[in-house]
Amino acid sequence: MKHKEPIELFMPPNMLKARAAGGGTSGLDMAAIKRAEQAMETLKSEFADWLADDVGVLVAARTRYGEQPDATTRASLLRAAHDIKGQAATFNYPLIARVAGSLSRMIGDMPENAALSLSLIDAHVNAILVIHKQAMQDTSDKIALALCTELDARVNEALEDTAKA
Repeated sequence: MKHKEPIELFMPPNMLKARAAGGGTSGLDMAAIKRAEQAMETLKSEFADWLADDVGVLVAARTRYGEQPDATTRASLLRAAHDIKGQAATFNYPLIARVAGSLSRMIGDMPENAALSLSLIDAHVNAILVIHKQAMQDTSDKIALALCTELDARVNEALEDTAKA
């Protein structure tokens, strides 16, 4: 039998755990963090414009789908709604993110051969337009929350009706 070398285990230090336990921020460049925060503040003024561009894409996708409801225009509509869902919260429009999420769920969860309700799509798109135009960023607005709840309920009904058929 060969002579075996003893095994040595090396455990690298867990810097994240050390920092979380109060190990300090010596590895962080606080000046870089401050510059990043200032850059974000500068960009915030452009968020509304970026969101407006995304809303315009959604409206155009809705128009194309209404004119020619096929797989391609449906995919474009889903993509536009999904993009807004992902970006609106970052742009400080959580209500738009919620409405776009509801629209995305309806389009994405509805079977591909099932027709989408144009009136329900329009209700979502119009809600997004109003929330954006009114710059509604407060998630405690009772009217906006009631609208979101109602849209979610209508999507649930549409999905249930399709599942039964």
